[in-house]
Formats: sequence, structure tokens, C-alpha cells
Amino acid sequence: MSFGKRLGDVRKIKNVSQEDLAKAIGTILVTMGRYERDEVNPSIEVAAKITDTPEVSLGYLTDNTDLSPEKNIVKRMVDIQQQPEDEQAHLLVLMDAFFRDKAKKAYAQQ
Repeated sequence: MSFGKRLGDVRKIKNVSQEDLAKAIGTILVTMGRYERDEVNPSIEVAAKITDTPEVSLGYLTDNTDLSPEKNIVKRMVDIQQQPEDEQAHLLVLMDAFFRDKAKKAYAQQ
């Protein structure tokens, strides 16, 4: 998958418009569209700015591996962020319990 395709996918998953991302990195909408269509590649400085806004690694955007499971995690995290704070707190308690239980099991097997 290309840089532009990954950029567009992540931007959409994170619910960031092309216009908002363009403004955040100090460019114009037309240029952002050209990045996503792979018509032009951003400089390394611009690519680093891009990764700050949707909070995605530069490695993911430039790598040729498919990280579909990561995309599903990102989608779920976005869904969690859209929940009311009390529901987010409940979900975090459940996640903490899951990881605590997993760590206990791993420790017990040693």
C-alpha cells in the first residue's frame, strides 16, 4: 500500500479532514490531495508533521506491510474516544483488568 493510500486511510479513520490536516501541517488542500493521490511525495519534514496530527508513525505510512489489525485497533480507539467519559472510564477499568490478569498468568508460567 502506498504512502498516500495509507495517509488517506488513517486520516479518515481518525476523522480528520484533508483541509484540517493541510492547515495543521502548513500546506494547502490541493497539496494534501496530491499527497494522498501519490502525485507528489512530501519532504521528510512535512511527513514528520503529518504523523503528529493523526498520531500515526512515519514507519506505518512508508512501510509496505499491511497493518490491518492496527487499523481495527485505531477504529476501536476512536469509537472509545467518542463515548461519554463515564463509559470510557468503565472500558479502561476492563482493559486494566484484562492486562493485569494476562500479566499474572505470564508470571505464573515462569
